[in-house]
Formats: sequence, structure tokens, C-alpha cells
Amino acid sequence: MKQNIVKTRLKNNQPVLGILSNSTDPTVAELCGFSGLDFYMIDGEHSPVTTAQVQDIVRACEVSGITPLARVRSNDSKLILQYLDAGVMGIMMPGVNSVAQAEALVQAVKYPPMGSRGFGPARASDYLLGTMNQGEYVEFSNEQTLVLPQIEDREAIDNLDDLLTVEGIDGFVIGPRDLAMSMGYYDGPGHDEVKRTIAGVVEKIRKAGLIAGTTAATGDQARALIDRGVLFCLNSFAGLLKSATTDFMKGRE
Repeated sequence: MKQNIVKTRLKNNQPVLGILSNSTDPTVAELCGFSGLDFYMIDGEHSPVTTAQVQDIVRACEVSGITPLARVRSNDSKLILQYLDAGVMGIMMPGVNSVAQAEALVQAVKYPPMGSRGFGPARASDYLLGTMNQGEYVEFSNEQTLVLPQIEDREAIDNLDDLLTVEGIDGFVIGPRDLAMSMGYYDGPGHDEVKRTIAGVVEKIRKAGLIAGTTAATGDQARALIDRGVLFCLNSFAGLLKSATTDFMKGRE
């Protein structure tokens, strides 16, 4: 397992910017790495990406120097294990609303004694052919893996104080669109009540000493979020392509 540069930066209170991608093509991950982004989040929820494809995407990330993370579609320990064994260095889990769900996520991501992740001579451990023995690898993996539940529902907001006490969680990523819909705003998160709610969640996360994350559509938005203490900013692959295309097409106006 490689060092998780993103986690190191976050622990040093440094912001990280990356992309959430639903592409099955490893070349996209490679391009994102060579473009200088900090992390490449494989979207295993809203995409056709299979666990068989994850390994090649992770390889492309490693070649281009970008940290591979993944959003997994369900809080299934065996599914999470497949992503981690392929070399993914952190899991973002959608729809975590309760302490029990958060604890289950930690258990799935971490090896004993921190969790209950099953051990196998898989790619993440260099198939046990690398320089680390099993004990060294287990300890290193537990230190390096990121655990990032998503806040996407009113129920999660109501349970936030308890969620912030769950051991093993590095931070929380707010999903503005789903959160807005759970609040009754089906046209998007641009409403004042949603913005106030998100601001309050960010403040609570920061006061708990954890990482706050959310989406940023532009560099200006990312800068504003970072100024407010949000250290984990992600855009979508489609959104980043659209903004770059829009800017490029101004050339013919």
C-alpha cells in the first residue's frame, strides 16, 4: 500500500481538491493525475463501474500520482473490501444517517483492532510480496485509509452530534443536492435555508476536529469554501469538463 498523500495533507490542515468520476476508463483517471488534481474519486454509486474495473483505474491513479478514493454504492462490508483490496485509499459512503451506519463503515474499512476488515494477500498488501510483513501492513493500512461518510439527509443532520463522536471517522462530506431534496427543495441547493444548514454542519464538523468536505463547481467556490475551513473539495468530471468547455468556447464569440 502506498502513502495516502491526501490524508497526510488533510492532517496538516492543507486543502485537497479532486474529482468525482463515473467513467470506467482508466485513462480519465490518468489524465486527472497528470493535470495536478489531488484525488480521483471513483463513483461506484451513480455509474456502471464494476469492482473488476476498479483495479485498473487505481493503477492509472498510481502511475499519474493522484490518490485513488471511491464512493461505494452501499454500506456492504464485502463490497467495500473489494475496493480496498484493489488499492483504493479511502471510502466515501453515501446516505450515512445513524451512528450504527457510521460504525459499520469504520468496521468495514479498518483492520482489527480498529475494525473487522478481512485480510487477504491482495493487491493493496502487495500480495504479501512487498517489504512489509502482515502486521506492519495492517498497522500502516489503518493509518492511511480515509473514512468519509456523506451527510445527505435531514436525519443525518438531526443525528450529527452523535455521528461526530464515532471513532475512526476522518471527516464528513456534505452532498448539497440530496440534502436539499430531503429538505423539500427539489430544484437544487441554492435556497437560503439549505445554505444556512450546510454552514452550520461545516461549523460543527470543524469544532469536532474533523475534516469538512463538500462540492465546489469552480475554483472561486473552492477558494471560498477553503476560507471557511472546508478542506476537502470535489467537483464532478462532467462539471469540470463543462466549465472548461464553456470557457474555451468563448474563443468564437
